[in-house]
Amino acid sequence: MHKRHTIAGGGGLALNVMEWGNPDGPPLLLIHGWSQSHLCWEAQYTSELAREFHLVTPDNRGHGLSAAPTAAAAYTDSRLWADDVHAVIEQLGLVRPVLAGWSYGGLIVTDYLRVHGDDRIAGINFIGAAVRLNQAAFGHLIGPGFHEVFERAVSLDLGESVDAMREFIDRCFAVKLSRRTYERTLCSNMTVRPEVRAALAQRDLAADDVLAAIEVPVLVTHGHKDQTVLPAMSELILAQCRTATASWYADSAHGPFLEEAGRFNHELAAFARAAQV
Repeated sequence: MHKRHTIAGGGGLALNVMEWGNPDGPPLLLIHGWSQSHLCWEAQYTSELAREFHLVTPDNRGHGLSAAPTAAAAYTDSRLWADDVHAVIEQLGLVRPVLAGWSYGGLIVTDYLRVHGDDRIAGINFIGAAVRLNQAAFGHLIGPGFHEVFERAVSLDLGESVDAMREFIDRCFAVKLSRRTYERTLCSNMTVRPEVRAALAQRDLAADDVLAAIEVPVLVTHGHKDQTVLPAMSELILAQCRTATASWYADSAHGPFLEEAGRFNHELAAFARAAQV
């Protein structure tokens, strides 16, 4: 199965949402990170996961083929992000999906939990995921792979912005990407306007209370070599969330789902099966 939808998310914003795999299988809702798109999950939706599971990969607001207003208010309201996820679940009729949030996607998952709770989901996979975003997090929880490129990445000088995103991608992955994957990743990143990238970082978030209230199973996936969202962020999740267990990737950085896709897919499948019981 391969379907494309336009779904009305928070505030009516048009979200591009892709469906893959087995329409009758347990649903996996995969939420990408800052300046990415649904294409980052290609190693999942083209894998054996698609035989068993119903994979749903939205483009976040402002990203990919979703609507992209440039006003910061479209990105700074947590309720809008929460309602985006809720709309995808509701409008596609997803029954007890597992939510997987990569990087900034962790903040989106916690936005959803804060507003809608975890009653309608089966589990959560935090993948190199951020759950705090504020000045205190920089250097301690959010690493140089993000904050050393951020100012250039939000520049309206296109050349400077492109070069910053090239550096950002290089820092995200310890495993060298194929030329095709690298080029698709860069092109996908550059579909996001600098104003949108900037607005996403304007929020002041700490999800400790949300993590403490989670009752569904949680898998925390993180690469030891991550310099974008530091491993300390996942240690924080593990300390705050009583249902969380960890899977550490010694040879991966910020993208274990891409750097070690075979292992990641196997672990996500096992986690989703157990969570659906």
